[in-house]
Amino acid sequence: MKRFYKDVKSERRSDGFVVLLDGRTIRTPAKNALELPSSLLGDAIAAEWAAQFDETDPASMPLTRHAYTAIDGVRRSAEQVVDEIGRFGETDLVCYRADGPRSLVAKQAEAWDPLLVWLQEEHGAALAKTSGIMPIQQPPEALTVLKKTLKKHNAFELTALHTIVSISGSLVIGLAASAGHLDASSAWQVSRVDHDFQAAVWGVDREAAAEAARARSNLNAAVQFLELARAQ
Repeated sequence: MKRFYKDVKSERRSDGFVVLLDGRTIRTPAKNALELPSSLLGDAIAAEWAAQFDETDPASMPLTRHAYTAIDGVRRSAEQVVDEIGRFGETDLVCYRADGPRSLVAKQAEAWDPLLVWLQEEHGAALAKTSGIMPIQQPPEALTVLKKTLKKHNAFELTALHTIVSISGSLVIGLAASAGHLDASSAWQVSRVDHDFQAAVWGVDREAAAEAARARSNLNAAVQFLELARAQ
């Protein structure tokens, strides 16, 4: 789409913050007003639009895309999104450990055991861990606690969490990032223990590396979106 506007700015409104293009409020694909919960998120989204040249490139506006999703999708189906995110706890990455080699087992324990301890201390949810590929059933009471925790997140927070959890394969990592226990870099690193080990043994595949770079960029954007949406 060609850039049709000259001036971009964010502005406070009674019900939040909006981004204006030549004085007109941005509308989502579903024609809802792009109303945002914080001035910092408004400023950041305005910066994305201001940075466009002759053509607007949605791929270069991840914060805008997350806001669209929150307003048009997640806000209308929060219960479904909570269920989708919560299911990751049933087969969480940090609960499934390798049988070997010992070096990988040690790396997984170093990265993931502290997260399970944090989860139990912070939320009172004790998830079981196992080795090998056979699935285990997590304690129903722990999954119930985690679902209740997810329900405390608003549409903007759930949107970011959905991205973080989907990319990392871990509800635990997502909740740790949401709580500020992990920053974006740490969340990425602990989610890549297995991948990094295989790359060290077998070498880096160019296509896999490119896909990983895209995933990391998306995770970084989700964490940034979460932080900006909460900023006072």
